[in-house]
Amino acid sequence: MKRRAAVLVAVAFVGVVAVGALCNYVFVQRHLSSVVHADPRSNGITVFAHYKFFVLPRSVVFDLRRVSGESSPADVSRVLLQFAEALKDNMLTDVTLSYRGSPKFVLKGEYFHTLGIEYGTQNPVYTMRTFPENVYKLDGSPAFGTWTGGWLGVLGKQMEDFNEFHKQSGTSLTWHKMAANQALQPTRNKPRAAELVR
Repeated sequence: MKRRAAVLVAVAFVGVVAVGALCNYVFVQRHLSSVVHADPRSNGITVFAHYKFFVLPRSVVFDLRRVSGESSPADVSRVLLQFAEALKDNMLTDVTLSYRGSPKFVLKGEYFHTLGIEYGTQNPVYTMRTFPENVYKLDGSPAFGTWTGGWLGVLGKQMEDFNEFHKQSGTSLTWHKMAANQALQPTRNKPRAAELVR
């Protein structure tokens, strides 16, 4: 009798796990896989998406696993934006940005929704330069500040933050290694006209 009960519990557990995996695939990963496979520029990028803890349907994890030496941080950003577009009909509370299973940053669901709605119509440079000010640390505090001042100085600082976001998230590690191997170290402009507003 005890053995039968244990078997029933094991079967029920396996069933719950299977249903959870199926839901994660159908409602999240399937959309991301379609995005990656539809755009040849995404070759070399391996990324998984799932509900947070695999069970919270209003919270999604975007987990970057691998970036080949031929893919740039901009390619990874494009995949994220295309994923946001694919999920634009879903109102999420937040999206966790992870690297190889390790959470790095969080986007608010409302901003992720805006990214999805604006993808294809918004100027991509505007999206890239304003992206960091919408990124949060895991504790909920802003990961980067908001810049004010002359437009050229602000633009330079925003792009520095965008590059720093990719460094901290692990996205650009392969890219920077490739650049170092080719002796293509990027130069950094540090305009003094911009001020950080926290």
